Amino acid sequence: MSDPESEAASGRDRTRAHIVSVAARLLASGGRDALSTRAVAAAAGTQAPTIYRLFGDKEGLLDAVAEYGFSSYLRDKKASPPADDPVEALRSGWDLHVGFGLANPALFSLMYGDPTPGRQSPAAVAAFRMLGERIRAIAAAGRLKVGERLAADLVHAAGCGTVFTLLALPEERRDPRLSEVARDAAIAAITTDAPAVEAPGPAAAAMALSAALPDATALTDGERHVLGEWLDRLAADGSA
Repeated sequence: MSDPESEAASGRDRTRAHIVSVAARLLASGGRDALSTRAVAAAAGTQAPTIYRLFGDKEGLLDAVAEYGFSSYLRDKKASPPADDPVEALRSGWDLHVGFGLANPALFSLMYGDPTPGRQSPAAVAAFRMLGERIRAIAAAGRLKVGERLAADLVHAAGCGTVFTLLALPEERRDPRLSEVARDAAIAAITTDAPAVEAPGPAAAAMALSAALPDATALTDGERHVLGEWLDRLAADGSA
């Protein structure tokens, strides 16, 4: 026997997904200005009140489209096979990020061009988490020379800045070497050529151990937290 409430919820989900997909196509063809509530409703074959009921307001719709874009981006990243070398994996991730931005300029601008402090979509959080995982793999290999958060923030900032710089140029003036040089400079700023744990001093060893700390199941959560703070202090002292 069917459940009317479940069927109603499924219907809402399908309608919502359809509207977001239509809005994403309008964004790709006409930019952000094309995403008026009236235009989206007409293209989706629905009424404006339906959009307000499902998304709250236009900003809610824009958030949903941005999340849709992040989800597409994440599918592309997950489809890319990881490299054996964690630094090469980060390099490949950079190239995918820049390629996605250049192929989807309006969507990329919606996703990254209007940041709101303290507020991110779940997909945005997942995207940054994936970057963090790649940075952590470098740290675990003993090749990270700054803290993990600083490294992730630097790569994220440099990658987004590169995309926006290229998008601001006419296509015929876009030099692919800009991305390559920016990528290599960012990677050089946070990594070492050889495992840093071979160098004297506790800082590099602290970074590598900090990366592996979540797997230290012999410790309690509280013990891991305290040890993590100590390791962060050692790592920061070595990179000062």
